[in-house]
Amino acid sequence: MTVVATVGTTHPLAFAGLGFAMLALADDGVRPVFVVAGVTAQDANHVLVRTALDAASIRAQFDALRDAEIDAFHVGALVSADVVNAVADGLAGYSDVPVVVDPVFAATGGDALADDATRAALRDRLFPLATIVTPNLDEAGVLLGRVIDDRDAMHEAANALRACGARAVLVKGGHLNDDAVDVLADERGTREFVSPRTHGTLRGTGDLLAVTIAACLARGAHLAEAIEHGRRRVREAIARGVPFAGTRVATFSGQ
Repeated sequence: MTVVATVGTTHPLAFAGLGFAMLALADDGVRPVFVVAGVTAQDANHVLVRTALDAASIRAQFDALRDAEIDAFHVGALVSADVVNAVADGLAGYSDVPVVVDPVFAATGGDALADDATRAALRDRLFPLATIVTPNLDEAGVLLGRVIDDRDAMHEAANALRACGARAVLVKGGHLNDDAVDVLADERGTREFVSPRTHGTLRGTGDLLAVTIAACLARGAHLAEAIEHGRRRVREAIARGVPFAGTRVATFSGQ
C-alpha cells in the first residue's frame, strides 16, 4: 500500500485544503492520511474564520502516523508561524520521505491565509526540508518581493527560491497568457514544462498539482515524471470541472 500524508488546513466545502487533498489522493490510487494544522470557514468568495491548531496537537499527530509507513508528505496551507514550526518539527523525523510543499498564502477570493511571519517561517523552516516547493506567480513574488510576470522572471524566481534550501522549486505560470508554462529549478538548472492552455476556471488546481506530485514521488517516480503527470491531471480536471457551491470544482471517481 502506498501512503501519502497531507498536512494543512480544513476547508468546509473541500474546494481546497485537507478535504480536497484527501479526495484527490484517493482518486490517484494511494491511501491518504492527514495532519490537521488549522481550521478555516470559507465559502466561494471569502475566508470567514482561520484558526491555528496548537503546536502540541500537531506534533502528536505526526507521532501518531509512525505506524503508517508514510511514503510521501504533501504540505498545504498553514495559517501561523507557530504552526509552520510545529510542522517542520514533525517532518524532521521523516528525513528520508519526499516532501512537497505548496505555499498557500491567500484564498482564491484574495483573503489572506498567511501573514509575514508565517511566510518567513515557511521559507526558513520548511523549504530546507522540501523535495519540491510549488509556488504560483503571486506566491513566488511575495516570497521574493518582486513582480514575476514572464518566463525570464520565472526562471530567476525558481533559482532564487531554490537557494532558500529546497531541493527543487516549480514556479507555476498558470496566470500568464498564451501556453501554460511552469518552470522547474533543480540541481540540473532550470527547464520549462509547456502545454497548450486548457480554457476554463477551477478551484483547487494548485492543490491538485501538488498532491499528485506527492503521490507520484511516493510510488517512486522521478520528479519530472511526477510533474508531467500532475500537469496532465490538472488539464483534465479543468476540462471536466462542474459547478458547485458558487464556483467550479474538480470531480473525482465515485462522484
